[in-house]
Amino acid sequence: MRVAANVVRGERSSLARRASSALAAAVLGLSVTVTALPLPVLAKGPESLADLAEKVTDAVVNISASTTVEANKSGGRTMPQLPQGTPFEDLFEEFFKRRGQNSPRSEDDSPRSPSRKSNSLGSGFIIDASGLVVTNNHVIGDANDIQVILSDGSKLKAEILGKDPKIDLALLRVKPTAERPLRAVPFGDSDKMRPGDWVMAIGNPFGLGGSVSAGIVSARGRNIESGPYDNYIQTDAAINKGNSGGPLFNMDGEVIGINTAILSPSGGSVGIGFAVPSGTASPIVDQLRQFGEVRRGWLGVRIQNVDDATAEALGLKGGAKGALIAGVDDKGPAKTAGLEVGDVIVRFNDVPVKSSSELPRIVAATPVGKTVEVRVVRKGEEQTKSVLLGRLEDGEKTQVASAKQPEAEPSIRQVLGLNLTGLTDEARKRYNIKESVKNGVVVTRVDPNSTAADKRIQPGEVIVEVGQETVNAPADVTKRVDALKKEGRKSVLLLVASVSGDVRFVAIALD
Repeated sequence: MRVAANVVRGERSSLARRASSALAAAVLGLSVTVTALPLPVLAKGPESLADLAEKVTDAVVNISASTTVEANKSGGRTMPQLPQGTPFEDLFEEFFKRRGQNSPRSEDDSPRSPSRKSNSLGSGFIIDASGLVVTNNHVIGDANDIQVILSDGSKLKAEILGKDPKIDLALLRVKPTAERPLRAVPFGDSDKMRPGDWVMAIGNPFGLGGSVSAGIVSARGRNIESGPYDNYIQTDAAINKGNSGGPLFNMDGEVIGINTAILSPSGGSVGIGFAVPSGTASPIVDQLRQFGEVRRGWLGVRIQNVDDATAEALGLKGGAKGALIAGVDDKGPAKTAGLEVGDVIVRFNDVPVKSSSELPRIVAATPVGKTVEVRVVRKGEEQTKSVLLGRLEDGEKTQVASAKQPEAEPSIRQVLGLNLTGLTDEARKRYNIKESVKNGVVVTRVDPNSTAADKRIQPGEVIVEVGQETVNAPADVTKRVDALKKEGRKSVLLLVASVSGDVRFVAIALD
């Protein structure tokens, strides 16, 4: 406190001296300019969000979704098959009445299963005055009765135009009335939002109706591992159960996010909420509006991330980056374009690929049937391939391309903390290795104190490549490792296949 007081007093003394000098100069008839001292800039939020909230509130709606299912289809209990007139018949009739269910007999008095009704509440917003409403897919689920509740309490029955579970979006349509025209809000540019920018959320938390909360953008590009295209805006604006599907506004009243999830140990808001960016949502909504479905680009590869050890083993300039191809679909666009296992994709359609998590999102957002340039690093050298994108189908699985190789010798060798043997019929039978694994050497033991154990290589897995060269016998592994050591490499990259045929790259230090 004493130091602070001294500073204040010092500033006042300086100002007093300047004022005295100015006064003296004025007496002498001289012109003097006094420069004002800069004042500290204090950060503060908007004085009020009332005008903004009033402007957009009518476009925010509540969503009530009901699902009616037969109890026997959902694991519920059904009415026992009892002879007519049995003393227990009246007992069961009374039991179902007490539970608020209809009598479990149909019009012809035959036994039937009671039905069960579940309800969910969420939020949404109108994007077109003709009656288009955006919400989360998980808000409506498999509902067969959806009501959109406007800010004045009026209800409109909604139909589903399309859903996208991968991004967790749904597009609904209602029919507005002449007495109650709808107000819509536009999408804004989420790419312009920066951490620290003010945002406002409006929704239906805990079924309370339109509630306004405010905060800032805490982060962008968050991956919460909820799906293949995670790219969330994180905000500290209060978001709770029931806010799902509601809008996150910028200060111009534009929707820059759709509130989707929260991170909370208690189930309530702790200031960590996530919203789907408008840059991701808007193209999806357009496709749902046009096609009733989402049509995503498909490359036909299985990828994994590049860590520092893998980057060193691959000779990547500039460190860990890109998406490492661990599998190529035999019928996919990548195969036709000449992409190979071991290639690192560093640029796709002129967009840099910083990590493997970015590539699926970039590919999916690219129009189906478009020819794009893909830049890859192959054995330390950059190459560019032209790829004609296909269409991603739900449930599509990648397959690893491989060619038949001569049977490996059965001798056992120890290298990199691994005991290795040939891929013989005996080894294949012993470890139940699928026929899709055509070549490589089989791991029979892993030294628990080795780097290989740390990287979770398991007995029964098959090493297909060492340093991006195919191996067919344990001697090939030893030879390749020795060669890499002579080149001064600090690590070696192994392509490892599981017993089911799925492959991954593993970087092992060369001690």
